[in-house]
Amino acid sequence: MELFLIGIGTGNPEHLTLQAIRLMNEADLILIPRKGEGKEDLADLRRDIVASVVKSDRVAIAEFDLPVRDPNIADYKVRVDHWHDAIALVWQEAIARHPAAGKVALLVWGDPSLYDSTLRIAGRLSPAPKMTVVPGITSIQGLTAAHAIPLNAIGAPFVVTTGRRLRDEGWPLGVDTAVFMLDGECSFQTLRGQGAYHLWWGAYVGMKEQTVIEGPLDDICDQVIQTRAQLRDQMGWIMDIYLIRRA
Repeated sequence: MELFLIGIGTGNPEHLTLQAIRLMNEADLILIPRKGEGKEDLADLRRDIVASVVKSDRVAIAEFDLPVRDPNIADYKVRVDHWHDAIALVWQEAIARHPAAGKVALLVWGDPSLYDSTLRIAGRLSPAPKMTVVPGITSIQGLTAAHAIPLNAIGAPFVVTTGRRLRDEGWPLGVDTAVFMLDGECSFQTLRGQGAYHLWWGAYVGMKEQTVIEGPLDDICDQVIQTRAQLRDQMGWIMDIYLIRRA
């Protein structure tokens, strides 16, 4: 079996590369994960992308329900490891229902290499498939494009990290620019009153629901928290990301 891991960007079909479109049309089977109640839009977006670019009637679609993490496993890394094992198993079960599929595609939100475990999960498949990875536009690119800003200052490094690490460890050492992903707690508020930080925030970047706010962190902190909560209530789910630069 050949496995295509195709980065599809942030939900906008126009973000697909020509390579992504070509391989989606070459696939025998496209896998679409379902993330459960309240997140139906994520599967719908993948279905819309397939419908908009796949022109061959022979390409089959297989949907599957993603397992959830076991809350009874206390160690975070062990919990994630077990979760990835379970996901690999449902992939194999979905593929096994289409034994004639020699080329299988999985649509990956953003890019398969950045804060995404698709490659690690694919490594658990047995027998190991031949893999082709198609890069996609990341939420980082979507955020900087939405705000029309460069990612880094001239000649300066930056860090991409998680909200949890900002909350637990404070501002990253050695950089003045940091991008924070996977933050369900608005951890930027831990920097309130600690200095001159500028915040660029975005939700659903690249999608028609895109919402962005920017300004001095102390001035817009509450606005971002309230806006995020309202959007989550409206949509039932949220994907957001933010960049902070320290003066």
